[in-house]
Amino acid sequence: MKADFLKYQAQTSPHPLALEVSHATGSYIYDTSGKAYLDFVAGVSAVSVGHSNPEVINAIKEQCDKYLHVMVYGEYAQDPAVKLTRLLAEHLPEPLEQTYLVNSGTEAIDGAIKLARRVTGRTEIIAAKKAYHGNTFGALSLMDYEERVAPFRPVIGDISFLNFNSFEDLNLITERTAGVVLETIQGGAGFIQPKSGWLKAVKNRCEQVGALLILDEIQPGFGRTGKLFGFENFEVIPDVVVMGKGMGGGMPIGAFTASKKHMQLLSDNPKMGHITTFGGHPVIAAAALATLKFILETSLMKEALEKEKLFRSLLKHKLITEVRGKGLMLAAITTSEAVANDAVLMAQEEGLILFWLLFEGKAIRITPPLTISNQEIEKGCHILLKVLDKIGTKEA
Repeated sequence: MKADFLKYQAQTSPHPLALEVSHATGSYIYDTSGKAYLDFVAGVSAVSVGHSNPEVINAIKEQCDKYLHVMVYGEYAQDPAVKLTRLLAEHLPEPLEQTYLVNSGTEAIDGAIKLARRVTGRTEIIAAKKAYHGNTFGALSLMDYEERVAPFRPVIGDISFLNFNSFEDLNLITERTAGVVLETIQGGAGFIQPKSGWLKAVKNRCEQVGALLILDEIQPGFGRTGKLFGFENFEVIPDVVVMGKGMGGGMPIGAFTASKKHMQLLSDNPKMGHITTFGGHPVIAAAALATLKFILETSLMKEALEKEKLFRSLLKHKLITEVRGKGLMLAAITTSEAVANDAVLMAQEEGLILFWLLFEGKAIRITPPLTISNQEIEKGCHILLKVLDKIGTKEA
């Protein structure tokens, strides 16, 4: 399988990890030889309620027995999508009441950009430096990392950038600005949290000039920070919230939510101002609904903060300079990029799945399923510390 994977499947990097997957359950992934790997990554924050969660699997099976795709998004009323969007509205603050379901977080970002331009009649979009919102042309345009953007220029125009957590840079938001797009917690930059009052100041500035605040909750969203959405930790309500990853319990989905007044502008003048064939797919929506119910009806969000404390108490090593993030969106910052790289590769050999962050080379991603047990956390941290001991001995 590995040989065919490398020969026939387009690759995203020169040296993929190429783990040959047999099956996955709970906090573990198993390879084709039967070896178990404790998963501290959860499909890059996507498998929020554990691999093969029975509630999610049952919802998928039940929907498959009823119908699959029947019509392009938004034309037919389909029970899973209607129930999902209603439950979201019931657990989001006003005026976030109407949700557009799409196929991925990056598509949701593109939709949110279009919505901001449609609502305001303006064109300028402001994003943060070291941001990552996805790789479609709209989302890619919000990245100021020239090494990644340059090969694909020209990207969409009238994009400006501010420094995350800079109060001074809020003056860049003006009457020309259609929308400000920010990750609630910067992911690829190293799990950087907003300073006290900063997001609130951004929202106030947007209100002053008539711009929309768009918060990217693709990673923090769905319980990972101890709240259903990360912005709930920072006393701010965005005009548009974008979600994805952990929303589907392991199935591909994204969405953006805004007021009904704003969202209706995508349905007319022009009609189908945003359209997707498979958005709101009934099987995917059923999985997302089961995932959302599972998170809301259990103590997983509260437990995420307790599990964060456990991680922080265990991840103490001379090669770890700090642990960033909130809840189960954590990054262990090491002393060098080489240490982080070796740790990820060596940990996999020892049966622990870790991963990198996009821009912060010294970081080790720790975003396990929310369902991970304390015993599994202790086991995984022991493996990581053992690996770091080996790296430290080698460096010495």
